[in-house]
Amino acid sequence: MRAVLLFFLLGLLGHFMVSPGVAQTFQGLVDADPSRATQRLYNNLSERSGEAILFGHHDALAYGTTWRGEPGRSDVFEAIGSYPAVYGWDVARLFNREGNANPKAQQELRRWIREGASRGGMIVFAWHMQNPVTMENFYDTTRAVHTIIPGGERHEQYKAQLDVVASFFKSLRMGPLAAWGIGPRIPVVFRPFHEHTGSWFWWGERHATKADFIALWQFTVEYLRDVKGLDNVMYSYSTDVFDTKEAYLDRYPGDAFIDVLGYDDYHSVVTTATQETFVHRLHMLVEMAEERGKIPALTETGVETIPDATWWTQTLLPALNYDDRTRKIAWVMVWRNAVDRANHYYAPYPGHPSVPDFRAFRDHPLIYFEEELPDLYR
Repeated sequence: MRAVLLFFLLGLLGHFMVSPGVAQTFQGLVDADPSRATQRLYNNLSERSGEAILFGHHDALAYGTTWRGEPGRSDVFEAIGSYPAVYGWDVARLFNREGNANPKAQQELRRWIREGASRGGMIVFAWHMQNPVTMENFYDTTRAVHTIIPGGERHEQYKAQLDVVASFFKSLRMGPLAAWGIGPRIPVVFRPFHEHTGSWFWWGERHATKADFIALWQFTVEYLRDVKGLDNVMYSYSTDVFDTKEAYLDRYPGDAFIDVLGYDDYHSVVTTATQETFVHRLHMLVEMAEERGKIPALTETGVETIPDATWWTQTLLPALNYDDRTRKIAWVMVWRNAVDRANHYYAPYPGHPSVPDFRAFRDHPLIYFEEELPDLYR
């Protein structure tokens, strides 16, 4: 009874803590009735457009190049004394090899997410989903999209997995009573079926019709939002590299299903030789986002092993800081630092030659790490 009363009082307090300008600045979210924290996150990202680009790292708290699962650790933090502002995670962690819910892995992931969010960090999820037909990994390109959309023979199987995703997202709470399931839900950015303009994943361009891909996307959003009642999710459309706006939007599911326009670029970011191409893509992305009232983001990028010790300030930063349009990118996230695979890392670790340059990158006024963030959820 006391827990119920406390939950009511917390909700009442949250109601009166909404700033007067929030309702007027809020616009464009897929969910017409988002949680307050989700609304505030969207507003803060929108209002700081052109002034701040948040730096992110995938799986930053789970492992590094020489460690795994040690609380409080991060290669980025140990290299420069700052945590990333954005934490990238994978929905695939919620499931075991057979595609069923994995409670132990979920508990571990929930702890990492609470750790990052408690310091003010932003949470982003991709989904390297197993092929639902073969139950092999995401690189198995056996055609499967048509089997999990409404009317497909594996549609119920897909809904069961979405039930797991929804339950997990609902369980993410912030605040001192989060461990007891009390407190506002942590907002998450969900970017399923990413890099679909390539064909290395089973949901890629050559393995599904345009109509089936769009149907899958629209069903996923409607099921999580309308059937499962999630109000703490923003949805990100993330292609691979593109050269025209038409190519980027070829399988776009519609403005009513997208909050963030993102793309993943491991191609034109390697050296300054392709800076013009990189900047052109950023320009197009920002323009499309502005035309639709969406948030633009560089959702994945980086150079494996960072062979150029000045890559951060001489290649990446000049493109992000190129002009008023490129500075409107909301965040940039580099890929993981693997402990289970040699020479597969995208952020510096202590002793890496690029650490001094990475520190200079962090110190640039456009780039925000975790300790520099305003309260994104207020």
